[in-house]
Amino acid sequence: MRVFKFGGASVKDATGVRNVVKLLTTVGHKNTLIVVSAMGKTTNALEVVLDKYINETNSFKTELNTVKNYHHEIMIDLFKNQQHEVFNKVDALFQELLQFFKSNKSPNYNFLYDQVIGYGELVSTTIISYYLNNNNLDNKWLDVRQCIKTDDYYRSANVNWETTQHIISKQVEASTLYITQGFIGSDSNNFTTTLGREGSDYTAAIFAYCLNAESVTIWKDVPGVLNGDPRYFKNTQLLNTISYTEAIELAFYGASVIHPKTLQPLQRKEIPLHVKSFLNPENPGTTVNKSQGIEPNVPCYILKKNQVLLSLSTLDFSYVVEENISQIFNLLALYKMKVVVIQNSAISFSVCFENTYNNLEKLLLHLKAKFKVECHKNVSLYTIRHFNDEAIKNLEQDKTVLLKQLFQETVQIVTQ
Repeated sequence: MRVFKFGGASVKDATGVRNVVKLLTTVGHKNTLIVVSAMGKTTNALEVVLDKYINETNSFKTELNTVKNYHHEIMIDLFKNQQHEVFNKVDALFQELLQFFKSNKSPNYNFLYDQVIGYGELVSTTIISYYLNNNNLDNKWLDVRQCIKTDDYYRSANVNWETTQHIISKQVEASTLYITQGFIGSDSNNFTTTLGREGSDYTAAIFAYCLNAESVTIWKDVPGVLNGDPRYFKNTQLLNTISYTEAIELAFYGASVIHPKTLQPLQRKEIPLHVKSFLNPENPGTTVNKSQGIEPNVPCYILKKNQVLLSLSTLDFSYVVEENISQIFNLLALYKMKVVVIQNSAISFSVCFENTYNNLEKLLLHLKAKFKVECHKNVSLYTIRHFNDEAIKNLEQDKTVLLKQLFQETVQIVTQ
């Protein structure tokens, strides 16, 4: 069994969906399971719908209709005949979502998020499944919520591996083409959960692990894994091979090509991960496997925007000791801050993190009772793996450096 994953950019319009058919015809489709994300920017659009719903404005219905019309236009282009069964199926999904809004009583944002956002994947896979069938690529549509079981940590759920393994082993048969949703699962009460943003890669890895797949291929709009995001860095290069360990390091520091949790189950069973271009499917792309390091051995650049940098010191100018650091980390954990850099001296402690759950003001209020706090919002964190002096010099040019930290293989620089 092979596992393929198509992201939102690869199926953002009718042309992209047609390209999936072309790609599968080129590389083969038997004994393959396809994981698909929401189309284009649908996840972002549904977040807007949810925000308007929470703010008790009826305009959420208008926003929802915009999402529905976007998919409707794609279906018209693909199927021509508006009497096709797919139109009723997709309409039913949007009606189901609207009914959820009407009947919901929960004030829990994270719970609401997961119940709403997953419809993007349900709709995209429904459209693509019908289109594949129309083009003689017979497939089975799998509801991933009945396959991947998780706890109820909404927006970043943890997989129940034993139950998930048992279900997937029974559900998926060899020699069949399957299509299923990325990003989502369900808890023990069958409420939808999500695996974290960019979690569709993780979905592919979960299926690969449970099926002992021969490989996972992530199809993207880039030729493979580059040594930097070409939107932010010039003269990027394709990495031909990356070891699991190196890929996990890159993912940890925020490389957006591979989801951080994706690599661990693949490494345990030594399942190779290929990252390839959906525009040029026969090109080799990048392979992540049990090799050593990276090839070619060049500096790798990672940028994380919209971070927060806090610099803390004691109110009485005493040393920052273990007790202080423990208090700080307890508060960071309490407010669900994802820490990416820490640095401390005798009288100060600096920490850079993501304010994912918008709890920064609460955290600051708590910290200011015990520490002198300097806060820099919307900072950028640059990480260079396998750095050299020239790489650091070029990166720092025309930037205000707030913090710099060097390790043997890695340098991290926070700039304003």
